[in-house]
Amino acid sequence: MLFWLACLGAVVILAFGLVLLVGPPYLPTMRKQTETALDLLDLKAGETLLELGSGDGRVMLAAAKRDLKVIGIEINPLLVVVSLVVTWRYRSQVRIIWGSYWGKPWPRADAIFTFMLPKYMAKLDERIEKWHPKPIKLASFAFVVPDREPAEKRDGVLLYVYE
Repeated sequence: MLFWLACLGAVVILAFGLVLLVGPPYLPTMRKQTETALDLLDLKAGETLLELGSGDGRVMLAAAKRDLKVIGIEINPLLVVVSLVVTWRYRSQVRIIWGSYWGKPWPRADAIFTFMLPKYMAKLDERIEKWHPKPIKLASFAFVVPDREPAEKRDGVLLYVYE
């Protein structure tokens, strides 16, 4: 029994620890900031939100409840499983991609949400500029995009419009 607990502990540590090699760690987005981000993005029913680092699925769930389509990209396999369970009721609207959002092509979307660390924001900005036809909106919780002025800021969420 102790062996299996140790194995389980090692899997959890690896799943959450190895993520740090390619991106930010898992930090849940608070409900208020989730709702603020979705309000700022102002997506209409049927439009698509891309969440980079979709974590435990709470943002995807909130978006799906607003009748949005949601695509989440998450590298941590344990969080992918949690997200699948959390969003199961909305599975026709939610798609979860397991992998690094830096290494995978991004599917088309009408807006992007992320809770990323400052050291990745310039790389994100560059990727958005190359990736998507304009206009597209980005809601970033807590962290600014260098050398870019947010269109709006509320409750710690910054809205950027790429035109």
